[in-house]
Amino acid sequence: MTTALITGATAGIGAAFARRLAADGHDVVLVARDLKRLREQATELHDRHGVEAEVLAADLSEEEGIAAVEARLSDPRRPVDLLVNNAGFGNRGRFLEVSMADELKMLTVHCEAVLRLTSAASAAMRERGRGGVVNVASVAAFLPRGTYGASKAWVVQFTQGAARDLAGSGVRLMALCPGFVRTEFHERAGMGTDNIPGWMWLDADKLVAAALADLARGRTLSIPDPRYKALMGVVKLAPRGLLGGVSSKAGRKYGPE
Repeated sequence: MTTALITGATAGIGAAFARRLAADGHDVVLVARDLKRLREQATELHDRHGVEAEVLAADLSEEEGIAAVEARLSDPRRPVDLLVNNAGFGNRGRFLEVSMADELKMLTVHCEAVLRLTSAASAAMRERGRGGVVNVASVAAFLPRGTYGASKAWVVQFTQGAARDLAGSGVRLMALCPGFVRTEFHERAGMGTDNIPGWMWLDADKLVAAALADLARGRTLSIPDPRYKALMGVVKLAPRGLLGGVSSKAGRKYGPE
């Protein structure tokens, strides 16, 4: 029996990872801020799949929360075999419309927490000679889109660089870059989604299945849908100025998860 730790586990992509991993027989450590939702989710996964479901209430925008998850990942008595860094959020508004406190909070959750938790997990995994880390980024990483896109671009570059440094250690690292996924993400950020075409929406459970298959293949970057793979191919060829205008306009109303 192996154990997976998932941050942002109570909703969206994180909840989909928890469901799939528990269904596959993995024990899970569920991390989020809402203890009540965590306990309800843990009970459901335990009752349905017969796995151990541990809860850890932690706010990853705070030092205490990051440190608590670091300590859990580093505990040699209870090894974690797979880390899914999924916690994240969006801010609605243009640059200088979003408060500096909120911008810094985003960088803490998307960058500092990912760096520290990946480091804690990878160090323990390297000692055992096996393990995996999935860092959830976004296709926004490939577009000029303010702090959100910049933080997700950092996740991609950091993950791929760390994966290269740990090659041959038995530890696999992968950046996951989804597009629009039907989750609570946009509602929590106060972002409207009415003008997003239906074909652009992804199903969280199918996304997770594709991501885990990519991790098993040893990929360091996963864009888990043919539609978005094609779109990102176009992005590589489009002028940066054009992309900046489209991304900035779209980002005021919604943003990819």
